[in-house]
Amino acid sequence: MAATKRDYYEVLGVTKSSSKEDVKKAYRKLAMQYHPDRNPDNKEAESKFKEASEAADVLLNDEKKSRYDQFGHAGVDGNSGGGAGGFQDFGDLGDIFGDIFGDFLGGGRRGGGGKTRSGARRGEDLEIELEISFTEAAFGCEKEVSIVREVIKEGTTAQKCQSCNGSGEIRKQQGFFIMSQTCYSCGGAGEVSQKIKQKSTLNVKIPAGIDNGQRMRLTGEGQKGSKGGPSGDLYVSLLVKEHQLFQREAQDIYCEVPISFSQAALGDEVEVPTLTGKVKLTVKPGTQSGQKQRLKGKGITRLDGRGIGDQLVTLTVETPTALSSEQKQLFSQLAELEKKQGHSNPMSKTFIDKVKDFFQ
Repeated sequence: MAATKRDYYEVLGVTKSSSKEDVKKAYRKLAMQYHPDRNPDNKEAESKFKEASEAADVLLNDEKKSRYDQFGHAGVDGNSGGGAGGFQDFGDLGDIFGDIFGDFLGGGRRGGGGKTRSGARRGEDLEIELEISFTEAAFGCEKEVSIVREVIKEGTTAQKCQSCNGSGEIRKQQGFFIMSQTCYSCGGAGEVSQKIKQKSTLNVKIPAGIDNGQRMRLTGEGQKGSKGGPSGDLYVSLLVKEHQLFQREAQDIYCEVPISFSQAALGDEVEVPTLTGKVKLTVKPGTQSGQKQRLKGKGITRLDGRGIGDQLVTLTVETPTALSSEQKQLFSQLAELEKKQGHSNPMSKTFIDKVKDFFQ
């Protein structure tokens, strides 16, 4: 007894009122999941792939869908993938196959290369990495970069592509599908030219506020197009070097400034480095280690120019080492005073009070 076919709407997880775009999305998802290339020697996956393809072939065709909605499977038997002759036509599936199967077959649309009806093709996109300093990223700069493009060798003429016999496409049998992909040898042009690599330089203006890992696009600076097609773009990925004093978070910068015990206890005025030079910072009496102070407007400019970040200064109280005899004597006197008069350090006092409460 033949197996009962599942409802096509159930197969794709859609309803009768779903749009064609919803049906395409549902099929695209299942086709990517169960395609034989992703599931070699998996009969169950192959069966689900065929089932989804059969359902999509019917539901994306207005005439077939109408017959199916009225008569069920009986209305479309012989017109869909279940028949002995395979699919009679692909309908709207043809548009989807190019998106789904291009990668499986070695094609793809990466980096431009789009083809127009006139045969003109957009050039491939190029990408380079550019390393700049922390301050160059903060204030902007101009850098000269070298790029390598492929150009047609002078004095040579284009020849018919042997891989696709001049058609620009390569067809491949995939089960009961016949699918085409852009020819990898000629890029769909149908002909190949002898090319050489040519190195050139150009100036790149880096805007103030650019951050590590961000990417700039230089329109038309990629690979040259063919047959009058536009050039691709050049993408410049920025690598920002670490700074010996500053760290960055968005538009704010951070730095750590050491101060002595006496400066923290009595207060003082210290010099603090910023991106635009040194500034005076007032240390308040009783400053604790790790306390932060904000310097407004001493950070990094936003890329859109709408405002500047701040600089956060962390004051770190430094414990002295290699004490002189005089310093040891003074610290000894301080220790004696602390024993007699009690701790004046707020954190120590709070800790001692908590310990007392714990043991009561």
